Amino acid sequence: MLDLSKLEDRSFKLNLRHGDIVPFLRYVTESFQSLANSRNLSLRFFTTLENLEMDFDPEQVQQVVSNLLSNALKFTPSSGEVRVGVMNEGRGMIGTAGSSLIPHSSSLIITVSDTGIGIPEADLPHVFDRFYQVDGSSTRAGEGTGIGLAHALELVKLMGGEIRVESELGAGTTFTVVLPVRKKAMIDLLGLPPTPSRGGGGSLPPTSTESGGNVWSPPPSEGVGGRHQILLIEDNPDVVTYLRTILQDSYEISIAYNGRIGIEKALELIPDLIISDVMMPEMDGYQLLDALKHDDRTSHIPIILLTAKADASSKIAGLRRGADAYLSKPFQKAELLATLEMMLENKRRLAAHFSKKYDFAQHLAKSGDGEKTGLPPDAEAVLVEDAFLQKLRQIVEANYADEAFALPQLCNTLSMSRSQLFRKLKALTDVSPSDFIRNYRMAQAKLLLETTQLAVKEVAWQVGFKELSHFSKTFLETYGMSPSAVRK
Repeated sequence: MLDLSKLEDRSFKLNLRHGDIVPFLRYVTESFQSLANSRNLSLRFFTTLENLEMDFDPEQVQQVVSNLLSNALKFTPSSGEVRVGVMNEGRGMIGTAGSSLIPHSSSLIITVSDTGIGIPEADLPHVFDRFYQVDGSSTRAGEGTGIGLAHALELVKLMGGEIRVESELGAGTTFTVVLPVRKKAMIDLLGLPPTPSRGGGGSLPPTSTESGGNVWSPPPSEGVGGRHQILLIEDNPDVVTYLRTILQDSYEISIAYNGRIGIEKALELIPDLIISDVMMPEMDGYQLLDALKHDDRTSHIPIILLTAKADASSKIAGLRRGADAYLSKPFQKAELLATLEMMLENKRRLAAHFSKKYDFAQHLAKSGDGEKTGLPPDAEAVLVEDAFLQKLRQIVEANYADEAFALPQLCNTLSMSRSQLFRKLKALTDVSPSDFIRNYRMAQAKLLLETTQLAVKEVAWQVGFKELSHFSKTFLETYGMSPSAVRK
């Protein structure tokens, strides 16, 4: 409604960028693939174009196509088909309601057709009217507000194009969007997938007349030291391509094409963030959430769920199972990046909280129990991870006097590999497992030096150091003073 009001008073502005619109339209279409599968519908993207460079506003084009696709999927019975076609037409004229004909060098033509229930002939002239709804029992089950098509019409007009509808009752409906191809905006792909290439190394699969069943896999990403690692769990190659293009400049990316492989990779890599589709083969996003959020090795990892099912009940189901965020497909680049930044900021705050609470080098070894440090926003996450850290501390507390106790023994007790424990503990406290053990020993040593008359050598033995020189050096590095100086 707000967008329509802005369109009416001419305050709505397009944010035009120059780029290849074909892979972008493919991505928008494929974002609805899981929803189509859940309704037993065939969704296909058809084009003979390898690429088409033009000026367009990604957000508004997405709004239009998403609205048409949502309606097509909503009103097509099970076993039906929805097709999105993209073609380029030569020089011509476009006329929009209330305006004169506009010359253009060529037109982009987008068709969204379905084999659904169709629209009665008497209703066709009114489908773009605001709040108008076809009055039939077969349409009432899926009705909305009646402003979606009105909004799409206004956006298409703003983009200098036109939108048409053809329908036959009981046979299906076709919406056609015609947009002028213009090339005046500055080149800025805004994270849009790059132009496909048939010469090895291209980022997209070779163009085919029917996409949706390809088995293309992207090349493995090359990690850059110091960057946050994201695991993408998504079974649709085109969505993976779009996500990689958005994220690969800022993050190290790993890919899994179903939930089962996603869990295996999550346990292997212990990534900083996980982005997962909900509807996938072998194991869906909800099952993946249950597995990862109830495993000590991965419970701390923020997980963002992606789905074309944008209804409130689906979101609530995901959030109740432990999802940290929920994005509806197709999503905006800015929305995804902002969500990732929010997740990372929450991780930093969680790490700051635990880093202070379990800073044994600065506090007495047991000061973490009741210390008030100010909880991060997600109190539930604090409780879950605090339980793990308490368990970790209890293991160290029971074994720190044993000079043979070190990282291998700690990993065995926790049933975690070195890399798993290292990445989890660094994420939670910004301290390595070896430093965690060392800091605990040093805090206990300082406590003994301050409260007993034990000789320095005896203190060293009691906290697991066989060699006095090693103990003295470690103590000096930790506290900036020698052990003997504590008693002066």
